[in-house]
Amino acid sequence: MATLSEIRALLGEPRFNWSDPAPWTELEQEFGVEFPADFREIVDAYGSVTVNGQLYLEHPAGHLLHSLGKTIKGDLEFWGEEDMAEFLPSPVGAKPGELMPVASAVTGEYVFLRVPDDASSPWRVVVQEMDSPSWTLYEMTFSDWLLAYLKGRDVTLCVRDRAPDGPFFEFLP
Repeated sequence: MATLSEIRALLGEPRFNWSDPAPWTELEQEFGVEFPADFREIVDAYGSVTVNGQLYLEHPAGHLLHSLGKTIKGDLEFWGEEDMAEFLPSPVGAKPGELMPVASAVTGEYVFLRVPDDASSPWRVVVQEMDSPSWTLYEMTFSDWLLAYLKGRDVTLCVRDRAPDGPFFEFLP
């Protein structure tokens, strides 16, 4: 699993550095699932940001304009509609095998975390392309997927034209 220090080396020093677990606890109680530690660590470090002017990551702190909890609720509703569900490999939700929407991109992709089938199995990443419409399962953790993205590897999102001078982040307005 990629570490925060590996991501920091490419993305830059985080400036959010959230330490209060309360927003995560509330979010996890609401959805009945514990988000993976690597995802939480990255979002706590960087907060609600756009990575490379493309990938939206949001924090669950309720006082923020961009709230992960509100976005997940809306995305669950959207992807739960009958005509949208056919574009994913599994239903959306928090049960084992279901997909939890956690990020999106200005280029039309949605990033999901696949809830493990059991506690000993790892979380995986699924990226859905709205313009195709197709999806790709990545047999890697969120931190490994993000690190691959930051290195310009093919993980469905194309970074080369968005960050020609290297990875960067900006706080969401």
